Amino acid sequence: MNDNISYRVLGLMSGTSLDGVDLAICSFTKNKNWHYKIEKSTTIKYSKYWLEILSNLHKKPEKIINEIDLKYGDLLSKLCNKFLKNEKIDYISSHGHTIFHQPENNFTLQIGNGNVISKNTKKITINNFRNLDVSLKGQGAPLVPVGDKLLFRKYKYCVNLGGFANVSIKKNNKIIAFDICPVNIILNYFSNLKGRAYDLNGSMAQKGNLVPDLLKKLNSLQFYSKKYPKSLSREWVEKNIMPLIRNDIKIEDVLHTLCEHIGIQIGKLLNDKEALFTGGGVFNSYLLSRIKFYSKSKIIIPDKRTIEFKEALIFAFLGVLRARGEVNCLQSVTGAIKDNCSGEINNP
Repeated sequence: MNDNISYRVLGLMSGTSLDGVDLAICSFTKNKNWHYKIEKSTTIKYSKYWLEILSNLHKKPEKIINEIDLKYGDLLSKLCNKFLKNEKIDYISSHGHTIFHQPENNFTLQIGNGNVISKNTKKITINNFRNLDVSLKGQGAPLVPVGDKLLFRKYKYCVNLGGFANVSIKKNNKIIAFDICPVNIILNYFSNLKGRAYDLNGSMAQKGNLVPDLLKKLNSLQFYSKKYPKSLSREWVEKNIMPLIRNDIKIEDVLHTLCEHIGIQIGKLLNDKEALFTGGGVFNSYLLSRIKFYSKSKIIIPDKRTIEFKEALIFAFLGVLRARGEVNCLQSVTGAIKDNCSGEINNP
């Protein structure tokens, strides 16, 4: 394909922490290297109706999940139309919302039907970025590292603090990446029990006390000693973390101990050079202070737009690579039998 080409794409991301749908219009140009700009972005919070549905959909029968896939596609297309107005774009590139992620069972499901989005917006829509990789015996996650490799070249480590923390590490001209530990998916759950959507600045966690036996059990979980490629899911949290947290422990103490645990798990991976941090967890200043305490790398916090919309940016970029027929899913990251070009293209 010719270089010196430019694209304008709307990236859509909905993370496991259920804080809303991120929409970002991103432009990409390629001469020798890829360059990007996040031109316009917003986050639309979920209504109570959608929060309830998305929180419980994994417990529902297949027929209902299929219906919600279409309905959620309809919601996303309405958000796109409202956000785009008269903006000219080449594609919509949508991550969707993960309901199941079980690569060990050869299964992953992100809802938000691409065909519905495409028909309703009259834009080419690219989605379902994980399925091909899982069918090639990969984890289907994380997907962000190809963006870290091509768009954020200067950082040895790129860490995203979202529902889960994941890291990309560049070494010997290769990139490896994996999920590290749960972050907002678990912190927000316990904040919700106190009637808060999240723990602002980590203030509740900071007031709490360490529960040493809980910290020891968390750090001893088998996942942390597993070799990469590896990825985490809501199912894993429900099975492995929730049973460890006794009901008699104060919420502040749970949050304090979880922040310590997250700090240790992330910090021990960051041994030198610079680490770029993005994702909603960056705004939790107490959590960040614990990560810094355990880390040997210099922690770089970018501008607010990059913190909040880096994943939407990279999903927009995965769509560009898919449209160009170029690799967007790396064997070194997911453990698939080969690099692949993943994603379904839906024409209006």
